[in-house]
Amino acid sequence: MNEMKVFTGTAHPQLARAVTEYLGIPLGQCEVFDFSNENTFVRILENVRQRDVFVIQPFCSPVNHNIMEFLIMLDAFKRSSAGRITAVVPYYAYARTDKKDQPRVPITARLLADVLSVAGANRILTMDLHAAQIQGFFNIPVDELTALNILGNYFKEKTLSNPVVVATDIGITKRARDLAAILDAPLAIMEKRRIGNIDHAETLNVIGEVEGKTALTVDDEIDTAGSLVSVVSTLEKQGVKDVYSCCTHPIFSGPAIERIASCRIKELVVTDTVPVKDGKKLHNITVLSMAPLLGEAIHRIHTGLSIGAMFE
Repeated sequence: MNEMKVFTGTAHPQLARAVTEYLGIPLGQCEVFDFSNENTFVRILENVRQRDVFVIQPFCSPVNHNIMEFLIMLDAFKRSSAGRITAVVPYYAYARTDKKDQPRVPITARLLADVLSVAGANRILTMDLHAAQIQGFFNIPVDELTALNILGNYFKEKTLSNPVVVATDIGITKRARDLAAILDAPLAIMEKRRIGNIDHAETLNVIGEVEGKTALTVDDEIDTAGSLVSVVSTLEKQGVKDVYSCCTHPIFSGPAIERIASCRIKELVVTDTVPVKDGKKLHNITVLSMAPLLGEAIHRIHTGLSIGAMFE
């Protein structure tokens, strides 16, 4: 395993290329395409026997296609006698289905963890999981990176006037508290409830003092942006001066972009764990690159250095 090789599927090749540029190595060559019957074909175009292989693929839209493509790639590397296969999954889909919160429903996040292991992954490298317990769904090592430091340093340089960090729901409170510590700012929490299985959440209350302050909302992902619009509206009613927002995963599905464009957000800062296509790049959306963070983590895994030391 002296030689490290990095490959990518078709979900986000731009991120993989940026990672290999950081590492100073070429992107691994493989052939990935779909036949006319929608069956996916994968062929590794170089020797990976006993190599330390990293495969980068976020589970973004089209989610099920990209997951299946990734599983087939892992199987191809396993059958090509790769020494170790690290599945680099910047965005882990199905993370919201992490428990049985209704009768007769699956725990899909656990199912996906099992399937990744069976397909050939020896370890997982991911970013900002929706629920921390998902790490325990795996029987292989999991390294979870966070974008909080990069997001926090970005806003620290902006020197926001009288800031308050706002957790968009109680579940994100720990992450929001860590961001507040970076900015040396107070914390507020939005109390809300999700209604059934539809993409709609009702904001109920603001816990904390926000009047007259510059609010910075934080979340792990923005999907349809319904929660974000509700939070911004509630903060405006509470008398905030300006609203900034940040998240790690800009999913932006359905009416998300229209909703973001229509609400009063000074700036929305996201990362490139999933591709933000041209049609979804508004003037007030800033995209930060995660390639150096992922590249450094890959380097440390390959050389046996500490991942935790990156955040100390």
